Amino acid sequence: MAPLTFSNAYANDFIESWSTLTTTVKKPILSAVSGFALGGGCELAMMADILYCTANATFGQPELRLGTIPGAGGSQRLTRAIGKSRAMELILTGRNFSGAEAAQWGLAARAFETAEECVNGAVETAETIASYSQVATKAAKEVVNKSQELGVREGVEFERRVFHGLFGSRDQKIGMTAFAEKKKPEWSNE
Repeated sequence: MAPLTFSNAYANDFIESWSTLTTTVKKPILSAVSGFALGGGCELAMMADILYCTANATFGQPELRLGTIPGAGGSQRLTRAIGKSRAMELILTGRNFSGAEAAQWGLAARAFETAEECVNGAVETAETIASYSQVATKAAKEVVNKSQELGVREGVEFERRVFHGLFGSRDQKIGMTAFAEKKKPEWSNE
C-alpha cells in the first residue's frame, strides 16, 4: 500500500468492496479471532455479524502509527460498538486491546480461553443458526443491520414490516404450528 496514490486509490475504489460485505452476503458471517487482528484484520473481524475471540487475542487500529487512518470502516464500526471516547483513545493512540476487553466492551460477543474453544463456539453457533428457517434468518440479519442505519422509530417500523412479511412465508406457518403442537419444525426454507 505504501506506493498507492490518492488518485489511484480513489479511481479504483481501493477496499470499497469490503464496506458492503456484511450487507451483500445474506447469510450470517461469524469470525473467530485468536492471535492478532490489527488494522485491516481488525476491520475484517468487525465486519462479521458475530465476532468471537480468545481472551488473549490482540485487536487494534494502529494506522495512525503508519501515517494514515482506518480505511475499511474501522473508525465507524469500532465507535458504534464501544463508544466514541474509547474508540477515539484507541484510534488516536494506536493502542492495542485484548479479546477480553473486546468482549467486555461489547465488540466481541464472547471471549474464550483457547483457540479451540473459540472455533468450536463459532461452529456451534453456526450450526444453531443453520438449524433455523433460512427465510427468517435472512430477515433477522437484515433488520439488525438496518438498526445501524436508521433511527429507533424508523427501525421499529422497518422491523414490523419485515415481521408482517414473514407471515406470508411457509416457514412461519411451519414454525408456529410446530410450536403449538410442541414438535420440532421441519423448515421448507420458503
